[in-house]
Amino acid sequence: MLKGVLLKGYGGFYYVQVQQEIWECSLRGRFRVKKQDFLPGDHVRILPADDRTATIEHVYPRTSEMLRPSVANVEQVVLVFPLISPEPDTMLLDRILLQTHWSSLGSAIIFTKIDLLRDQRGQGADLSIAGVYSRLGVPILVLSNVSGEGREEAEELLRGKISVLAGPSGAGKSSLLNMLDEGLGLKTGAVSEKIGRGRHTTRHVELLPVAGGLVADTPGFSALHLPKMAKEDLQKGFPEMAPYRRQCRFSSCLHEREPNCAVRGAVEEGLIEGRRYEHYLAFLNEVKSQKKY
Repeated sequence: MLKGVLLKGYGGFYYVQVQQEIWECSLRGRFRVKKQDFLPGDHVRILPADDRTATIEHVYPRTSEMLRPSVANVEQVVLVFPLISPEPDTMLLDRILLQTHWSSLGSAIIFTKIDLLRDQRGQGADLSIAGVYSRLGVPILVLSNVSGEGREEAEELLRGKISVLAGPSGAGKSSLLNMLDEGLGLKTGAVSEKIGRGRHTTRHVELLPVAGGLVADTPGFSALHLPKMAKEDLQKGFPEMAPYRRQCRFSSCLHEREPNCAVRGAVEEGLIEGRRYEHYLAFLNEVKSQKKY
C-alpha cells in the first residue's frame, strides 16, 4: 500500500498525491456505508490497481480541520494582501490573523504588487505596514508577481507544508501561484475600478502541488464573522498588548475607558500601532454583541 495526500474529490473519484505521482482513487465499500467524509489534505493509504488507479483503504486522523475553506491538516494560513490597487484592507487582515490565532494555526503575510507601488510612488514608497506586522512575530514577505521579486522566499515559505492562501479578491493569490508554477495556468481577475475589488476567480477548493508543498487557493472574501469567545480573551489575539496588560490598574481591564490602562498609554506613546488598537475596539464591540455560548 501507498501513503499519500488527498488533493481533491470530483464526480465520485478522489485524486491522491503519492510523492510526485497523482492516483485516481475510488472508495472501499465500507467508507460508503459509514458515509465517511473526505477533505483535501486528508492523509490516506491507498491500494494500487493499475494505470495509476487505486482504492482508498484507510484515512488517518486529522491534526486540524478548517471549515472555510474545507481543508484538513492545514499547517499554515498565508495571508495575501496587495500594497496598492486596491489599498490593503487592514481591518480584514487583522480579522483573519485573529481567526488563525484562535485556530492555533501558523500564519504568514505576503504583500503583493511592490512593483506597482514603486511605479506610482517611487523607490522610497512607504512599506511601514510590513514593519507593523513583522513586529507581531509574523513572517512577512514583499513580492511582485510580475518581476518575480521575493519568489525564492515564497517558495521557502510553502515548501513541505499544507498551506491555505487567504485574502481579498484582487490581491494576486492566483497570480502568485502562477508565478511559482507556470504550468498551473490559474485564471486571474482584474480589479474593478468602480468598486476597488477583484472578481472571484477561484470557485472550489483543491490542493495544488506548488513549490514542494500543497496549497489551497481560496475564494476571495470581504467579511468574516469572528469566532465565539469571551470578551476578556480577545486581547490574546493582539500579542503586542502582552507586555503592557499586566501593568494595567485592573486585572480585568479591557483597554477601553478604564483608568490607568497601560495598553492605552502604549498606544498614545506609539508603542502599539493605533490602527490595530482601533480594530481591537471594533472587534471587542462585535464580541460583546455575540450571543452567549
